[in-house]
Amino acid sequence: MQASSAPIDGQTQQKAAAARRHPGAPSLYQLFWIFVIASILGYVVEMLFYFVRHGSFESRQGLLYGPFSQIYGLGAAALSAILGRFERCHNLVIFGVSAVFGAVFEFVCSLVQELVFGSVSWDYTGSPLNLGGRTNIKYAIFWGLLGLVFLRAIYPWFCDLIRHIPTRWAVPLTSVVAVFLAVDMALSAAAVWRSGQRRQGVAPEGGFAVFLDQTYPDDYLKEVYPNMKFI
Repeated sequence: MQASSAPIDGQTQQKAAAARRHPGAPSLYQLFWIFVIASILGYVVEMLFYFVRHGSFESRQGLLYGPFSQIYGLGAAALSAILGRFERCHNLVIFGVSAVFGAVFEFVCSLVQELVFGSVSWDYTGSPLNLGGRTNIKYAIFWGLLGLVFLRAIYPWFCDLIRHIPTRWAVPLTSVVAVFLAVDMALSAAAVWRSGQRRQGVAPEGGFAVFLDQTYPDDYLKEVYPNMKFI
């Protein structure tokens, strides 16, 4: 029995190692936690990048509450869902898919923000090969490189990290964080939307609009979203 168990254990370890290197397409549970982890990491990276360039810290929050930059979370979750199916493809294929995805993702996010909230957070007008100022070739290349690094190094680490969440905590922890983020995102969107209305001279209608005006005035939102500009 002992002699036959060794190769079985070895095969099990090899399969586990292969699963960590090539986790495959993510489940909805994994996508949610990839969104959460990437949102936090994106916030930290943005803060550090600004500090390195300017020697001071500036808010890089995407939501009113918590260290979250949801644009990174959405990008990481979408990359995981798409690139998880290409993990065994050539690096050039992954680079190309990531570059196209990144350009489309930036364009759509910028367009939706402008149409819904009347604001923009980035503008590439004047840069080479830009598309309406919403995306350009330079950042498409960055997205291609990011997608390649993400799939080969970061995505397997994300999946392995999520796998270590204790089973008994998985459901309650996921539920609590999901509810918090849902409320946070809805409130953040409402506050920015109401700020746009104020700039157009629209008076508050109803108690919730008054609450938004009193709790999240323009000065407060400027501190949270210093790069956001209304157009």
